[in-house]
Amino acid sequence: MRTVGPSAILTALTCLWMLGGCSAQAPTTGSADQSMSRPARAALQAHSGDETFEESPQQFNTETYDSVQENSFVTALTQPQSTFSIDVDTASYANVRRMIGDGVVPPGGAVRLEEFVNYFSYDYPNPDGEHPFSVATEVAACPWNEGHQLLRIGLKGKPISADARPPCNLVFLLDVSGSMLDANKLPLVKSAMRLLTGEMTQQDRVAIAVYAGASGLVLESTPGNQAATILSAIDRLQAGGSTNGGEGIQLAYRVAQKNFIDGGVNRVLLCTDGDFNVGTTSQSELVDLIEEKAKSNVFLTVLGFGSGNLKDSTMEKIADKGNGNYAYIDSLLEARKVLVEQIGATLITIAKDVKIQVDFNPQHVQAYRLLGYENRMLANRDFRDDTKDAGEIGAGHTVTAFYELAPTGMESPSVDHRPSEFVTQALDSQADARIMLTVNLRYKQPDASTSQEFQVRLPAHEVTETPSQDFQFASAVLACGMLLRESQYAGSADWDWIVETAQASTGSDRLGLRAEFVQLAKTASRLIN
Repeated sequence: MRTVGPSAILTALTCLWMLGGCSAQAPTTGSADQSMSRPARAALQAHSGDETFEESPQQFNTETYDSVQENSFVTALTQPQSTFSIDVDTASYANVRRMIGDGVVPPGGAVRLEEFVNYFSYDYPNPDGEHPFSVATEVAACPWNEGHQLLRIGLKGKPISADARPPCNLVFLLDVSGSMLDANKLPLVKSAMRLLTGEMTQQDRVAIAVYAGASGLVLESTPGNQAATILSAIDRLQAGGSTNGGEGIQLAYRVAQKNFIDGGVNRVLLCTDGDFNVGTTSQSELVDLIEEKAKSNVFLTVLGFGSGNLKDSTMEKIADKGNGNYAYIDSLLEARKVLVEQIGATLITIAKDVKIQVDFNPQHVQAYRLLGYENRMLANRDFRDDTKDAGEIGAGHTVTAFYELAPTGMESPSVDHRPSEFVTQALDSQADARIMLTVNLRYKQPDASTSQEFQVRLPAHEVTETPSQDFQFASAVLACGMLLRESQYAGSADWDWIVETAQASTGSDRLGLRAEFVQLAKTASRLIN
């Protein structure tokens, strides 16, 4: 017999409640069904007002995650520059939270430090100049490695109020294959799309495409204020068949391009467990397909659902190459966070191809290590190469990156290479000894093809002995991720320190996410110890 954890039961009950509430108000689509393709019609069901959902048959766990090779320490004198793409994805944290809630220790590949830290928002200043995002830096002692320091780099995208939001042209691309039968899959997808529909206005447009063995258009692009029509199409979806994701992607982008809004938000929202098993099935082919479609200036949001066969690796890659973001939805509360509370950050891109290059002064930094972002690393020469893809930042989004620093004068933790017989590394005699490092940023406007660049300089004297509350909380989140992935760089970090630090740094915590992290850390400690 298949057992269902408490979180799955809660999710199922919540979905059934939402379905009952919405279906009572939503009329059927009537004669509109006659113009649908056969696959689209097959995804719909007669809607009587009462629905039941069955768990899919017992399955082996076939979830897939890429392995993570942690960044190591690098000597600043020989390699003073470190370059990477920003990452606004949050899926790793929400997915690991689901596993820990179900009493499962997550595999190391499921833990991406940057997505743990970026799941939470931080109090960075709003941009007030010519650039669409601000940059803040902070340096303090490293809590798990005595003598080392932590550098925090924080970006915040320009917030956009609801009444100033540009018109949206959205295509919901929904996986209705047989693997989506479970209550935490298609039923939760439908509830999430209802929430987003509630945020649409007359200036917006919504279309719904589905895919299983084949793809079809359930709802033509429809004004956002026609909520009854949109909700009716959502309510009547049902799961069944194999998964031809490639065909669905092609259809969704065609619809988005057909209804393209100049100066607006043009985006495909893909809701799936990522299990593409017919048509275009290889990860590389799907990535190539998405990369080609991204040239149309239609952006992509990938929302992962379910467990047991979650293809995290595939979904992360297609979001990355589709000028997009990737979130994992494990509950209706998470759907509300992503699609209502943070709708601007999720839908509205204010800068794309955002790259960061940190230039370390060896007079102050002996060695450094970037925490996370392993699959976002770029060659230093890529920083000014505008053909190289990088991450996007949304309206009001905060993006955070941490480096661990070994100050000059202490033993270097990096592994030195054999010195060259022909080239020597030496400090520039003109280097400004007052500057510890520079943070250099490049980005493109959402519809531009050339980048803009600017720099922030960090003076050496700005190392603080009293780090901010946000800095301390994010440090605890990083340490949690390192312990979960059994990092060799976790040093003296332990679960008691993580819980104590996070509890003392929750701040206002309007959505209760930091308090929830404290409970997650306590549960993880019991699981692992």
